[in-house]
Amino acid sequence: MNHSEKAKELFNSGYNCAQAVFLAFSDLTGMDEKTATMLSSSFGGGMGRLREVCGAVSGAFMVAGILYGPTDPNDHDAKMKHYARIQALAARFKEINGSYICRELLGLPQGPSDPEPEKRTEDYYHRRSCGDYVEIAARILDEYIAENN
Repeated sequence: MNHSEKAKELFNSGYNCAQAVFLAFSDLTGMDEKTATMLSSSFGGGMGRLREVCGAVSGAFMVAGILYGPTDPNDHDAKMKHYARIQALAARFKEINGSYICRELLGLPQGPSDPEPEKRTEDYYHRRSCGDYVEIAARILDEYIAENN
């Protein structure tokens, strides 16, 4: 199973969008499942249901940080290169989906949603395209990794 299929499977099993993408790449990040789940838990619903940056995109950014992120706080060039990488990943997601903002992707009004997550029912999965966004974000990251390794 590839990362995009794994991410969608994880999302469909109840993980939020950020967790699904982040956990799907645990074979590359080397992070244990519990830590990865906890670390990425705040980014679902566009950052705690604030409906800002899509959690699937945030999950991909976290993976990119582990794989490519700079470690020297004074290495300006490494920071610049990493930020360019993140902007390129975001631009690719936006090119495919029209936005990387959760509320825009889901057609929701401005502002945060109620903090209570929706129950994961068959209707939820039918109404929401989040599983597709999770799959796309993971595929974009896989393509980037393949092109840059």
